Order: sequence, then structure tokens, then C-alpha cells
Amino acid sequence: MSNILSAGQLLAVPLAPLFGALLAGICGTKLGGNLIGRNTSHTVTILGVLVAFVLSVMTLSDVMAGARFNDTIYEWMVIGSLRMEVGFMVDGLTAMMMVVVTFVSLMVHLYTVGYMAEDEGYNRFFAYISLFTFAMLMLVMSNNLLQLFFGWEAVGLVSYLLIGFWFKRPTATVANMKAFLVNRVGDFGFILGIGLIVAYTGTLNYTEIFAIADTLVGQTLPGSDWLLLSVIGICLFVGAMGKSAQFPLHVWLPDSMEGPTPISALIHAATMVTAGIFMVARMSPLYELSETALNFIMVIGSITALFMGLLGLIQNDIKRVVAYSTLSQLGYMTVALGASAYSVAVFHLMTHAFFKALLFLAAGSVIMGLHHNQDIRWMGGVRKYMPITWITFLLGSLALIGTPFFSGFYSKDSIIEAVHASSLPAAGFANIAVLAGVFVTALYSFRLYFLVFHGKERYDQNPDAHHGDHAHDHDQSHGDHAHGHTDKPHESSWVVTVPLILLAIPSVLVGYFTIDGLLYGNFFADAIVVDAVKHPVMVELAAGFNGAGAMAIHGLQLAPFWLALSGVVLAYYMYMVNPAVPAAFARMFAPIITVMENKYYMDWFNENVLARGARLLGTGLWKGGDQGVIEGGVVNASWKLIGFISSLVRRAQSGFLYHYAFVMILGMFAMVTVFVWLA
Repeated sequence: MSNILSAGQLLAVPLAPLFGALLAGICGTKLGGNLIGRNTSHTVTILGVLVAFVLSVMTLSDVMAGARFNDTIYEWMVIGSLRMEVGFMVDGLTAMMMVVVTFVSLMVHLYTVGYMAEDEGYNRFFAYISLFTFAMLMLVMSNNLLQLFFGWEAVGLVSYLLIGFWFKRPTATVANMKAFLVNRVGDFGFILGIGLIVAYTGTLNYTEIFAIADTLVGQTLPGSDWLLLSVIGICLFVGAMGKSAQFPLHVWLPDSMEGPTPISALIHAATMVTAGIFMVARMSPLYELSETALNFIMVIGSITALFMGLLGLIQNDIKRVVAYSTLSQLGYMTVALGASAYSVAVFHLMTHAFFKALLFLAAGSVIMGLHHNQDIRWMGGVRKYMPITWITFLLGSLALIGTPFFSGFYSKDSIIEAVHASSLPAAGFANIAVLAGVFVTALYSFRLYFLVFHGKERYDQNPDAHHGDHAHDHDQSHGDHAHGHTDKPHESSWVVTVPLILLAIPSVLVGYFTIDGLLYGNFFADAIVVDAVKHPVMVELAAGFNGAGAMAIHGLQLAPFWLALSGVVLAYYMYMVNPAVPAAFARMFAPIITVMENKYYMDWFNENVLARGARLLGTGLWKGGDQGVIEGGVVNASWKLIGFISSLVRRAQSGFLYHYAFVMILGMFAMVTVFVWLA
């Protein structure tokens, strides 16, 4: 086998979903005259993603055998010595991401056939999710910052379209605009970081940047004493804070639940929110040169992991509980990045993609089975009506809380060990945050599980089930917030349950079978760079690793397992045995819960401080700058001055001959007087 991958094969991976998206989006909608129907639209998009998945698996197999690719596919333009091009870098990190993205996307495509079956925007939705897959593949396969930025912005644009898919719903249009604007804040920092890299290295190519990264050590930003690499690292990470929803740029992600459930799974599991984690891991040669940036990353990740998880405790919308879980788990990944355990962060990215997609799609199955009710307070006893959804949701929940032998255990426990082994100043706070987060995760996960699948049936007590206050138009009749049924729950169709089963398998097994190769083998050797002398975290983890089985058995004796078990037991007692306890806690901690219900007032701060300040600044610039200085001072003043001078000059141009003769005589008299005086 050749050690160089085929460029044609790699190019087909992103182009296959793009072809399906274009066909469904143009020929399957009013834009192209509705030339193809629903069956053709979902067939071409599913086939496109299936082709991408098969080729990605083949690529992963070749990469594991030693094949690599790093070359230009298309040169767009050259400005001096700066080349702007489309190119691919395929190594272990890229190959793994390609398989994860395409597999989860394929499951979402299949699931969508059942979930969106009666929606009028069926073809448009398939076009969007296929286009989303193309954008993410271009991002992870890039070998340069220009293509990375293209994919970065493309996933943001398509997420805007998907979150606001039901655009007749005001909450959806507000949510997609919020996501778009918050990500623009992060992207501003991201493009500043790219600009600094180009300014000091003269290239956009990863390999060339990493080759001369050492020459930037010790350089400072002009006019300051800030280390250049620290500024670059923090600016790039600000972009990751937006895309991967890190505090305080996390506010868009819970509201993205306004989109249909399939896209919630795709955004939260394997695509958009993982882009920031992937980017930092790809840029590890730069981050290893700045402990300031690593400390900053670890602190932000710690805050996100703990405090976003706490918000999951008070949510009653089934999708929002899972959404806050995503925020918390992204915080765990970010903490691992700060600890220089990049491979551990990417490992958790992979395991999380499977079990979080499973949880979202299972939540969607519950929503359909309960006739589009999303409030977990009006569920209960669903287990006996929806056995496949129940067991797969339970498996996903066990993986999420880090149960030994489940995939989430291997990645999550490795993060906790990495933080414990880190010597960075921020590691102390991070250690407390990730340990406390284990208990919190187990508590909100099994609060959700018990309220939905166990206990007495409450769906017939739903106060919204007897009136039409929440009804939507026909194209939203299968939206996630509709109510109005009191029928018994029912299991979803096979097109929904099959993706659940296929996602449940890696949620249980993938961690056990891959931890050795991904974390302690050479799989990421040429993709991730770690200074083992300054940051020996992975060396210490490798020294204590004796195999996946031994790690899981040893995990039964460690604090994370007992914290998780405590969370499960407490959730069972509070919501199954003694439901009066949560009410008592609510009364006891009412002020704290009020703060949490208002999401730490971050939305209020953004709206009343940042947005209002921006509006006041904009109004001031408009009134004072545009209208006052430019229009009033420059434009109006200039014509008024010219008009005034013209009015004076006009008086001298009377048109009478005797006036002109009189002026000539006065002029000659003045000239003679001056000459005489000078003489």
C-alpha cells in the first residue's frame, strides 16, 4: 500500500455531501421548481453522507497502516509570498474526526427521515444538514488557516439556518440571530489570531507555521510587553470559546434547542461545538509554547464544566437538560486542552460524540412518543411503552456519567487524572471543578432519566394537553414544543430506533477498544505535539495505565466513581422515593435557584450592558460622528461656507457697466496709492 493517500478519494469525502445538499436544496425546493420529491431528496443526501463515511473509514484504515497526506488541492491566489489555497492534511487526528463526523451525520440523516416526516421543509432540512456535514469536513481536513476559517464560518452560517429552521416561530428567529452574533464575537478574536500568525510567519500553511513557531518565542506584541505567542493563543481560543460554547460565550447554545432535534444532535455531538476543541488540538505546537494561554484555557474550561452543569439541575425541558450537559462536557474537553492532554481532549470529543448524539436522538424519540411534549414534569413511566428508546437512553446516560467499562468512563476519567497530574497554577481550581462536575452530571442525568422513564405516568396531567395555546402552523406541527395529546406513549418507527441502536454500540464499547492506541500509542504522534519536559502529564498517565480492563476495575475504587454513584442514588431518592425533597431544597435555596433560573444573568448582562452599551455607542457615533461631525461639520459646513462666499462675490457681479467702471477706477486708485507709498 502507498504511504500517500489518494487526493481524489479525499476530495470525494466532502464533495459527496455537498452534491447531495445542492441537489436537494435546489431541485427539491421552490428555488429549483420542486423537481424532485421527498424520497429522492433524502436518498441523495443519505447516499452522499454514506459515501463520505465509507471513504472516511477507508482513509482511517490507511492512516492506521501509516499512510498520510499533506498537499495542495487547488491554489486560489498568491499575494507576494503568501499562498491562499485549498489543501488537505490527513493524519490520525483528521482521520478520526472524519469518521466521527460522517458516522454521526449518517445516523442523523437516517433519523431525520422519521422525525421530520410530516414537515413541509423536509427537503430543505436535508439540504441543510448535508451542507453542514460538508462544512465540517472541510474544516477538519484543512491544511491551512484559510480553509480552516472557511469551514469555521460555513458551519456557523449553516447552524444559523438550522437553528432558525422554523422561521415562523419568533423564538427560533431570536435564537438563530443570537447564535450568529455571539459567534461573531468569538470569530473576531479568531481572525485576529490568524492575522497575527500571518503577519509574523508570512504563511497560512500549518506545516510552515509549526516549523518556525520556535522563532516567535520571546517576541512581544509591538508597543506592549505581552508575549506574542500568548496573545495569538488567547485570540485563537476566543474563537473556540464562541464555537465550542465556553463561558461567557456559551449563551447561544441552550437557545439553539429551538431547532429540530436532529440538528441539535448534529451541532452538539460531532460538528460545530467540537470545532474549537479540534482547532486547539491542531494548534498544539503553538499552545505548548505559552503557559499563559494554557492556564487561560484551563480556567475557562473549569468554569464551563462546573457552572453549566449546575444549570442542568433546574431544567425541565428534556432537550435543554441534554444541552447543558453538552456545555459541561465541552468544559471537560477544554480543561484537558489546558493541561496539555490534547489527545485526551480529542478522545473525549470522540466518545462524547457518540453518547451525546444518542441522548439527543433518544430525547427526540421520547418527544415523538409523547406527542411532542418536552416537559419532563409531565412524563414518567415511559419505559414500558418505549423499550428501545429506554434502554438506549440508559446506556447513553451511563456513558455520560463515566460508568466504568463504558466509553465515557475512559475519556472522562483520563481528563480528571490529567488535571490532577498537571502542575499549572490553574490546575488546583480545575481539579475541584471536574470532580464536583462528576457528581453534578450524575445528579442531573439521572434526574432526567428517572422523571422520564420511571415513576407514575404524568403525561395525562399536562396542563397544556387540553388546549391549543402552543399550537403551530402546519409546518411546525411536528415541532418540539407542540402539545395537545393525552394518548398513551408509543415506540418510534424503525428509522428512528435503528440509529439509536447503532449509536449505543460505540457509546458502550469504543472507549475500551481505542484508549490504548489513541492515548498511549502513536496514533496522534505526528498530529499533536506535547513538550514532555515542561508538561509531562501524558507521560504520567502512561506510567499508570495497565490496560483498559484494569483501568475500569481500578476506577471502581476511585473518587469519581463514588461521586457519580452518589449522584445517581440521590437522584433516585429525590425523584422516586421522596419527591418532597426537591421542593424543600427549592425553598431553602430560593435565591440561588433564582440566579440559576436566570442563567447567572448572563443574558441580562449581554442585553442590558453589552448590547445596550453597543447601541448607545452606535447612537453616539451616529448622532455625534455621522450627523454632527461628518454631515453637520464637514458636508453641511462646507456648502454653507461656499454659499456665504458666493453670496459676497455675487454682490460684486451686478451686471451694470457703471458698477464695473467704478470698481476699475477704485482699483487703479488703490494701486497708484500703494506704489506711491512704497516709493
